[in-house]
Amino acid sequence: MLRNTLVLALALSALWGCRPDADPDPAPGGDYPRPVLPDVPYDYSLDALPSHFGGGALEFFEYIPSNNPVTNEGAALGRVLFYDRQLSDNRSVSCASCHHQENAFTDPRTFSEGLHGELTPRNSMALFNKQFERRMFWDLRANTLEAQVLQPIEDPIEMDLALEELHQRLRHLDYYPPLFEAAFGDTAITDERISRALAQFVRSILSYRSKYDEGIAQDFSNFTESELNGRALFYDGDTRCNQCHLTENFYGPAAENNGLDLVYEDEGQANGNFKIPSLRNITLTAPYMHDGRFATLEEVMEHYNSGIQQHAFLSDQLTEGFVTGGTPLQLELTAQEKADMIAFMATLTDYEMIVDPKWSNPFQP
Repeated sequence: MLRNTLVLALALSALWGCRPDADPDPAPGGDYPRPVLPDVPYDYSLDALPSHFGGGALEFFEYIPSNNPVTNEGAALGRVLFYDRQLSDNRSVSCASCHHQENAFTDPRTFSEGLHGELTPRNSMALFNKQFERRMFWDLRANTLEAQVLQPIEDPIEMDLALEELHQRLRHLDYYPPLFEAAFGDTAITDERISRALAQFVRSILSYRSKYDEGIAQDFSNFTESELNGRALFYDGDTRCNQCHLTENFYGPAAENNGLDLVYEDEGQANGNFKIPSLRNITLTAPYMHDGRFATLEEVMEHYNSGIQQHAFLSDQLTEGFVTGGTPLQLELTAQEKADMIAFMATLTDYEMIVDPKWSNPFQP
């Protein structure tokens, strides 16, 4: 009798374990926190941007897919996905592991550490005001934010989790089906919905509450003398800073060669061309450049002041005659002028964005 009972128990156990949707332990090896969310989702509307973000080039560059507008419920789901370590194979890292809110959603390390301890080949890019960008990564290889957000999940260095396995895992975490239903109308979990929710959350991260933004309404009467001098230098045409860092977002949509090297181990998009990042929150996003080679803004300024290399594909904006690959422009700024430029760039820091609870980690108490 005992023998028959044991055989029956083993058989039932085998049948249970062979169910195609079985995943009895979605978080082995310890207790994982659950997200704590408000009863009513935060307001993730993009309408908060002030009027000086409207019109002109920014409207031309703006890209929000018609099938993926930012909604409160979609961004709320994206927030949970962004911070959830369940999105990596061994549950040790999340998207936020390489994009820290306090650092304007970038990583203070030169290279980020993935789930197996390996380092990423490039410095993590900051995440804000992404509705004004279409092509993503330093080399622009992703044509949309929706395409970009899935790549780190499957990347063997970063999160190393197959998307099909991710679907199974999320289905067995009881907090996800209600979030997917609120965002998309039913509980189905797909690649497209994960992509759309993550993209909505990232697009919702807005940076517009800096000293500079306040100054626009006051004719910059809130600026110090050094900040005013730096602003004048930035726009005077001789430094050409505003010819690459365009619009009120202080960025460029293209990839350019800025003369870091004569020979590049990492060619970027091609020929040493890398995406032009926004200068907003630049005081929070060190180290700088695609490889994090510069630890300080002083080093960055000195590169553009005297260190540009005459690469064959050097951006024409950085040459004396506006000719690609031409003689590098030497700014010959004084120590005070360089300090003033840095003081101006510091006015672009948005200290409210980095503490706003709607973009914070929902898994923290």
